[in-house]
Amino acid sequence: MSFPRAMKAMTSKSVKLTACLMLGSLALCVRPASAQIAKISDDSGRNFFINSNPAPSKLAPAKRTNIYLPSEVSLTGRSRPGMDVDRDGVEKLIHEAAERHKMDPALVRAVIETESNWNPKAFSHKGAGGLMQLIPTTAQRYGAYDVFDPQQNIDAGVKYLRTLLERYNGNLDLALAAYNAGEGAVDRAHGVPGFRETRNYVQKVQNAYFRPGSGRMPDAFVNSRAIHRDVSPEGRIIFTND
Repeated sequence: MSFPRAMKAMTSKSVKLTACLMLGSLALCVRPASAQIAKISDDSGRNFFINSNPAPSKLAPAKRTNIYLPSEVSLTGRSRPGMDVDRDGVEKLIHEAAERHKMDPALVRAVIETESNWNPKAFSHKGAGGLMQLIPTTAQRYGAYDVFDPQQNIDAGVKYLRTLLERYNGNLDLALAAYNAGEGAVDRAHGVPGFRETRNYVQKVQNAYFRPGSGRMPDAFVNSRAIHRDVSPEGRIIFTND
């Protein structure tokens, strides 16, 4: 066999071998669960084999978060249905949640006044949102998947406050401190933490709760900061807050 003819034969075999390897590679790459080989033709009649995507029905559904993110509010600038509840509507939700969880509505009202000043769209720099200013993890823990929905927010907030009161045996100071700073901070301090913000918060909520006309249930809590007037056996008048 002449050299040119040998080269031509070798070239032909190489082309066939390359084509077989390419088709074999395509066959190995095919996975029924993720992709398939599709044949298409262009206007000139040439055939092409492509690795096509699976049908949309076989695609896994997109993962969705179950917490309504505050950024969605700031980006759209629009209110969603249920956010524009008026004061009477909020009062109704407070009484319903307080009755469900055996809480004093006046305490819930004092917390809402201190936390958000009755604004269901309130959002803090710490990531807390809604009327009772719940952070997403706490909201989800107590059943609020949309922290800006007044009904969900109030119900979860009241449930959380009730849990804190049970944890600290009805000590309102500690329960409110934990609502503001977290249970860990209260436990580490063995009392109300020394944070100025937390101490001011506890005082402000209690001022709203114990003030005249708050609607507080009689004897629901004893105001530890109240001033008492006593008379000693010697007849001296003593004022204390013990």
